[in-house]
Amino acid sequence: MPPDPLFPGFRSLGDASPFAAQIRAVVPHNGLFDDFTEEDLRRLGPFMRVYVAPPQGVIIREGDAGDFMLFIIDGLVDVTKEDRFGNVKRIAVVKGGQALGEMSMIDGEARFASCTAIEETTFAYLSRPSLQALITNEPRIAAKILMKLVFMLSQRLRQTSSKLVNAIEK
Repeated sequence: MPPDPLFPGFRSLGDASPFAAQIRAVVPHNGLFDDFTEEDLRRLGPFMRVYVAPPQGVIIREGDAGDFMLFIIDGLVDVTKEDRFGNVKRIAVVKGGQALGEMSMIDGEARFASCTAIEETTFAYLSRPSLQALITNEPRIAAKILMKLVFMLSQRLRQTSSKLVNAIEK
């Protein structure tokens, strides 16, 4: 099999349909798919691709263009950001059940942070074109995803705004 241009050096496992039960098992860690049935996830599966990143594999690079998001099925991912002095700072460690990259998938802007596999990590990939196809072919499932993304981004904005207010008050 030729190397995948999107994730060179990563193993491609095909579409996400066979992973529906495994995805359903890890959703308690994240609200994105928490109200999805296993059947919903099977219907979503053909629109997503599954990859395995090796330890230290860079999944997303800060500053790169991006039009996709990821859902971590298994493994750990280090989320880091460079400060203004070029020092790399850890923002989070993400585990199975959590999503990454949804901001760039929605707005098409450069990646805010880098995401690197800490250990072998299996993830499902959903691109903007696949989301658009999902909207056409599976509108109920697409609407559920979009509503969850709006909710997640709204919660992050509230948390960030709260931190900003606290920093200003100090």
